[in-house]
Amino acid sequence: MGVAIRTAGEGDRELVGRLLDAAFQDDPVSGWVFPDEERRRTRHPRLMAAFTDIVLDDGRIDVTEDGTACALWLSVPAQDHGLDPEHADDEGPARLRAEVDPDNERVEQIARLTAEIHPAGAAHAYLWMLAVAPEHQGHGLGTALLTSALDRCDQEGLPAYLEASNARSRKLYERLGFDLKGRPLDLPDGPRMWPMWREPRG
Repeated sequence: MGVAIRTAGEGDRELVGRLLDAAFQDDPVSGWVFPDEERRRTRHPRLMAAFTDIVLDDGRIDVTEDGTACALWLSVPAQDHGLDPEHADDEGPARLRAEVDPDNERVEQIARLTAEIHPAGAAHAYLWMLAVAPEHQGHGLGTALLTSALDRCDQEGLPAYLEASNARSRKLYERLGFDLKGRPLDLPDGPRMWPMWREPRG
């Protein structure tokens, strides 16, 4: 469909953070992490900025040239998948909570719960977040970003993994070759997330 895509750099930090905030303000998982709407308006941008920093430092962010959509990817080696829930010395989620919203245990809890279901033992590309500005959703931008990245995965023989946070995104991922990986994650008193895996295509 002719969508121009580039790799984000340091100068895109604020753009990506704003995109993530706008796209996920009304997402069920964001609503669970920040159930109070006023608190979500003030603290959710901090969480999205923290995610942006992490991926700019250690991963790759694809962004459409017009700045209306982005995808955050991390490269996960076979012997590691981020947080190991059995290692108490991994304080990443606790640091994230302290930075974003110290009184909100769900900021830390979501990181630990998703880490527990994250597949280990196979190198893969991890789609942490896919964001399209609300006024541009439904126009194929997310599909274009994903297709570009999944083409790279196919060329490298690399599987891809993600957690879908709502039924609409799950359908998009299924159309692009992702299948449910294990059991869904039901957040305590909250919504469901779907871990999904895609094998590379020859």
